Amino acid sequence: MKIGYDAKRAFLNTSGLGNYSRNTLNALQKYFPDHHYALFSPEIKAAMLEQQDKFEMVAPENAHSGFKKAIWRSIQLSDEIKDHNLDLFHGLSNELPKGIHKTSIPTLVTIHDLIFIRYPEFYKTLDRAIYFRKTKYACNAATKILAISQQTKDDIIDFIDVDPEKIEILHQAISPLFFENANTGQIKEKYKLPNDFILAVGTVEERKNQLSIIKALVEKNIKLPLVLVGNPTSYCNDIHKYIAEKQLHNRVIFLKNIPETDLAGIYQLAQLSIYISVFEGFGLPVIESMACGCPVITSNASCLPETAGDAAVLCSPQNIDELGNNIEKILTDSNFRKELIMKGRVRANEFQPKKYVEKLISLYAELIG
Repeated sequence: MKIGYDAKRAFLNTSGLGNYSRNTLNALQKYFPDHHYALFSPEIKAAMLEQQDKFEMVAPENAHSGFKKAIWRSIQLSDEIKDHNLDLFHGLSNELPKGIHKTSIPTLVTIHDLIFIRYPEFYKTLDRAIYFRKTKYACNAATKILAISQQTKDDIIDFIDVDPEKIEILHQAISPLFFENANTGQIKEKYKLPNDFILAVGTVEERKNQLSIIKALVEKNIKLPLVLVGNPTSYCNDIHKYIAEKQLHNRVIFLKNIPETDLAGIYQLAQLSIYISVFEGFGLPVIESMACGCPVITSNASCLPETAGDAAVLCSPQNIDELGNNIEKILTDSNFRKELIMKGRVRANEFQPKKYVEKLISLYAELIG
């Protein structure tokens, strides 16, 4: 098969959709190297993929400005795709190029979430309008839609009015790095981490709800430091204000732009991982934590119970007292903690990259016919 991909996120996003794209492409090349993979991106950066030289790279010629790159990706890309005689085109991040429906090429689009519709207050008005237009077009134009969770499938049906038969659910994989033992001593020294700490991974934003973790630690008088790993947003202002009020400057550590090799080690060093988001399309840090042998507390909201299975402690994202009690239990009950770690490793094994791409290749073959 000759398969094309909208690979912009693989080269230009360091987390989230970028990780999904890279994990998918790396696993396809590793486990199914006999197929031909063409990556379409407005810009190609070196060393973003494990065997980058084995992919065909397609980018605009002499497009130095952001405007020219955007025009190429949104308007000219369908013509570019036709010239490459693809068997299938896969949009990895919620969109397909304009005009793709006029070609005869079968198309698949991965829809990660519709949070911008469900929680519009977290997004700028213009951004919401752009996201909605692109997502609706992709869902209507695609031969098949790949939803990363049941929650996302339900939202596509409810908000975009898509036939359920058109949507396939396929839980995404995590990087194989999270199944390997990291050099924790080196990583601890590199980031000046304390001996024991609680971890929360994810963009520091209101929807991720990190402030509730800090409040729970204060309410239960838990002295263990909290390490927040993620890019900052304006929500950090609220967190810093609370830290100042409670004089917690030495108990909350902020890290960002952490490579996955180091992140795996940070998970392995942590006493527990908390992902208490209000709403998610999937929640990768939950599975990453489990693969690293780190017990997890996560929300009982949106897709997170589906992601966690029976291998995490679930609680309401707004219930500070419940969250604090759960943190205390994991920290003080060693048998309970060991049980969570064991269940977590079993659960994480379901998200191995090889299992994911075996299902994906099968879906490709079905669409090509």
